[in-house]
Parts: sequence; C-alpha cells; structure tokens
Amino acid sequence: MVRIAFTVLMIIALCSPVFGAGPGTSGSPAAPVSFYPKYGQGPEQQDRDRYECHCWAVRQTGFDPYLPPVSVPVQRAAVVPVPPAGHDTAVLGFTGALMGALAAGPRNAGAGALVGGVTGAVIGAVSDSARQERAREIEEAYNSRQQAQSSQLQRKGYDYSRAMSACLEGRGYGIR
Repeated sequence: MVRIAFTVLMIIALCSPVFGAGPGTSGSPAAPVSFYPKYGQGPEQQDRDRYECHCWAVRQTGFDPYLPPVSVPVQRAAVVPVPPAGHDTAVLGFTGALMGALAAGPRNAGAGALVGGVTGAVIGAVSDSARQERAREIEEAYNSRQQAQSSQLQRKGYDYSRAMSACLEGRGYGIR
C-alpha cells in the first residue's frame, strides 16, 4: 500500500509543472536535467524513462531532490556570552576595591581600594576575554557544521544529476 502511494506521488511530482517537468525535461529544483529524444521516443516513453532513471539515480546516490532536505537552510549562528562583556571587569573591580579598602584599614583605605580595584578589574577583564573567546569558538563550530551540511547536500544533488544524465543517455537521449 505504501509502495503504491509512493509511486503515485512520484508520478504526480515528476509531471508537476512546479518542478518544470514536461516534454524533454527532468524537473527538480535541486538538480535539473534537460534532455531530448535522439530516436523519436514518444511522450509516454519519455515519461517512463524519466521516472525509471529518477528511481535508479535515487538508488545510486541515496538522494531524492523531490523530498524536502533533512537539514535546515544555512543560517549563521550568533553566540552571545552571558553575562555580557564588561560584567566581570566591573564586578571584580568593585569587589577588589572594597576588599582592598577593608584590608588596608582606615588610614590607607584609599590606596588599598585603588590597588584592590585595579587588581580586580584586571582579573575581571581576563575572565570577560575568555568568555568572549569561548563564545566565538562555539559560533565558529556551529557555522562550520552548517557549511559542511550544505556542501554535502550540494554534492549529493550534483551526484544525482550525473546519475540521471548517465541513465538517460544510456536510454538514447541527448542531455543539454
């Protein structure tokens, strides 16, 4: 039952003007193959050959351009670190100033606050920088993975077009 439904759907899809299928074309938005009969094959024979070659090309490549792609369209990922840049610098600078003032005592509270504040701010800046770098690395990894998936899908579409063309040529059609 499923096989019959699939066959009917494939025939409808192959004959659909949405995909550009008509006499002399093998329509697919992902892998168009235009062909013409060399030996006077009629429209019915062309349709049958197109369908059989499509099935063969799908079996050979594992790619069906009429099915929706498994992966989502390529999108750039933006990774934003939380808390935002500058947070640790401010918080640790303030905490360092407070701790420095307390540690220096009432007579040298100003100098202690200055030393503690600068030290805390430097440590906070290092922490902020490390968080920004990690976010950049994660973003780069996501984008690289998306690009690899897109390249693989394009390669499969190309392989399908080559297989479809080879099959049609073997059945006596010229490929444009």
